[in-house]
Amino acid sequence: MAITLESPIEAVLGTSKHAAKFTKGLGLRTVGDLLHHFPRRYLRTADLSQTPQLHEGEMLTVLGEVVRSVVRQHTDRRTGRPAYRVETQLKAGTADLQLTFFSKSQRIAEWRRGVLAPGVRGVFVGKAGSFRGEWQLANPQMVVFGDDDAENAAEAADNQMAVEELTELFPIYPLTAGLQHWDVMRAVRFARQVVEEVTDVLPEPLRETYAVPGLRDALDLIHAPHEWKDVQRAQHRFRFEEALGLQLVLGRRRRALQALGTTAREGGVHQLLEAFDERLPFTLTTGQQEIGEELEQALAQPHPMNRLLQGEVGSGKTLVALRAMLRVVDSGGQAALLAPTEVLAQQHYRSITTMLGDLAASGLAGGLFAGDQEQTHVELLTGSMTKTQRKGPLSRIATGEAGIVIGTHALLQDQVMFDDLGLVVVDEQHRFGVEQRAALTDKAGTPPHLLVMTATPIPRTVAMTVFGDLEVSTLTELPAGRAEIQTNLVSLVDHPTWITRVWERVKEEVEKGHQVYVVAPRISGDESEQGESDQRDFDADGNEVAAVKAQLSAVDEIAEELTSGPLNGLRVAKLHGKLPAEEKERTMSAFAAGDVDVLVATTVIEVGVDVPNATTMVILDADRFGVSQLHQLRGRVGRGGLHGLCLLVSHAEAGTPARTRLDAVAETTDGFALSRVDLDQRREGDVLGASQSGRRSSLESLRVLRDEETILQAREAADSLLEKDPDLATAPLLAERVTEIEESASADYLEKS
Repeated sequence: MAITLESPIEAVLGTSKHAAKFTKGLGLRTVGDLLHHFPRRYLRTADLSQTPQLHEGEMLTVLGEVVRSVVRQHTDRRTGRPAYRVETQLKAGTADLQLTFFSKSQRIAEWRRGVLAPGVRGVFVGKAGSFRGEWQLANPQMVVFGDDDAENAAEAADNQMAVEELTELFPIYPLTAGLQHWDVMRAVRFARQVVEEVTDVLPEPLRETYAVPGLRDALDLIHAPHEWKDVQRAQHRFRFEEALGLQLVLGRRRRALQALGTTAREGGVHQLLEAFDERLPFTLTTGQQEIGEELEQALAQPHPMNRLLQGEVGSGKTLVALRAMLRVVDSGGQAALLAPTEVLAQQHYRSITTMLGDLAASGLAGGLFAGDQEQTHVELLTGSMTKTQRKGPLSRIATGEAGIVIGTHALLQDQVMFDDLGLVVVDEQHRFGVEQRAALTDKAGTPPHLLVMTATPIPRTVAMTVFGDLEVSTLTELPAGRAEIQTNLVSLVDHPTWITRVWERVKEEVEKGHQVYVVAPRISGDESEQGESDQRDFDADGNEVAAVKAQLSAVDEIAEELTSGPLNGLRVAKLHGKLPAEEKERTMSAFAAGDVDVLVATTVIEVGVDVPNATTMVILDADRFGVSQLHQLRGRVGRGGLHGLCLLVSHAEAGTPARTRLDAVAETTDGFALSRVDLDQRREGDVLGASQSGRRSSLESLRVLRDEETILQAREAADSLLEKDPDLATAPLLAERVTEIEESASADYLEKS
């Protein structure tokens, strides 16, 4: 029976004792799965590994050269019988490692010493430890390069090592417990030899146009490259193939949305937008005018708008979104603004009703008209409102009397019914999962227009921008009155006493008549760190780096310490998500009115809070926050024309991912540059699914920043294919691939976003 890529993996593993580790441990079911289990990196066998700074218990993979090996006899303490150990000195770059192999057999020990003769090179994998002041690997797994004769290979296999022919590049595979690199290497090598049919999903004309090798060639090149160019050719093939599949899915989805149709919102029923523009006390920036026109044109189309509005903190996104909402209200529809927190929802409600002035009806009956003045109800709906408080808003939302509805997750509840929901605006979209956005858009009779806003594109936003799922509008200008924000890193590792100067600086700002935010990652010391502030870090291979255990700052404790200590005499208040809604509102109102000097808070003040007199922000344990959060937080200061100051207080050590992140934030206030830093550190998240960030990515070979050009080529190819052949009838294997992606659980994103 012919072996194909669809054959079960057992066809090449046979009776291997490791079969279960391939299927259960690595999740490989078919021969194709095995051949698509690519090396995660390669070691150049001509170069000895540069040994990094070592840590006790750390797993190490090094390519080294044997300097000497000796056999020593000792007495086994448990049995009293003779035992043997081989001590091998290994040169790895500029460092030396001691390898120790224990054995009960003198013959095996002597054999191992012979294999590990001076000058022999190999790859050694083991756990780093120190003994008598020297770093060592005890009983490491290894692959040595030499003559792979049958007798030597059998002996090596029995003693947890392998002998391989020396090639220029040695592949390092992702593993699972109980599997070694050579187990995967040999299984892959055998599969490549015996597979007879390799059907290529990419048609030959497409491969020629975009200079990608065929599938069989690419598999050989990626598993057994002769030089680095081989790896690059193969990687380009698989990245292009993956990007093309995703682009075809997204392209078909865009076409399907246009075919569905929706209600065009062209204005004309009322004149709220015109009246609003006449009352503006300032002139819109050029960017606000241009994007306003883009949105009006998109809203007037008979198919749903699906657009990302991105711009720096303070660039006027809310004003642009409000004008779009008024256009929909003028067309006889309703607009809903979904905010991630009550603080932000209340802030939006205050700022929008203030901007609308007498155009915003508050509790007035009579729909859009109150006397001679055209108005619309602006409703606020949050989870903390009582049943009685919700009754009126729910009624006005259901009848259509409320033209603009602002709320939190409370808008997603079943009892919230809209009369004619025409536009959904999602603020700080990264704080919502796909399902939550879908729950709101599902409340419309026909697909509503969708506008998502963000001040700092997070990884998935950047990913979707490059992948072309969203049309993008970008505000690059800042309105007049926005001042420069200076950001300084306060390293308590390098300068522990600088924290004293931080609080002195806070007092100086208050003495000038200004106000200050202090942000901490926790509410109280006896609870775990707030999930929204947790920043996970990863090494180059995608393994999570354990966070340094430390007592993190907490709002309750810091507020008390500051009140009784360095800020004694100042008016200090607390704000966090667990306070009653009334208390949060009172505290924010008092801070906005200037009755509070220093506000100690969690990230509830991350977005939407606008206090022009606040000039300084101190972020404690800043390394526990992501790039997006840090940029958003510091955007709360410098909003009143006064220069802003942001102090990032941290114990992060130089060279760590956390320190790199803080250095980047301190060096630039360009949110779009920072989004690339964020994406580079955290990767894309689950591009087709609901995961918002981190390494749980649906992308296998692609990386959005690195492969941007490949992705754009794939989009061009996908558009061309769909234009000529919407059903992909001329490329049946590619059509099957697209259908698989569309039908997968991950494709929920495409259906709901």
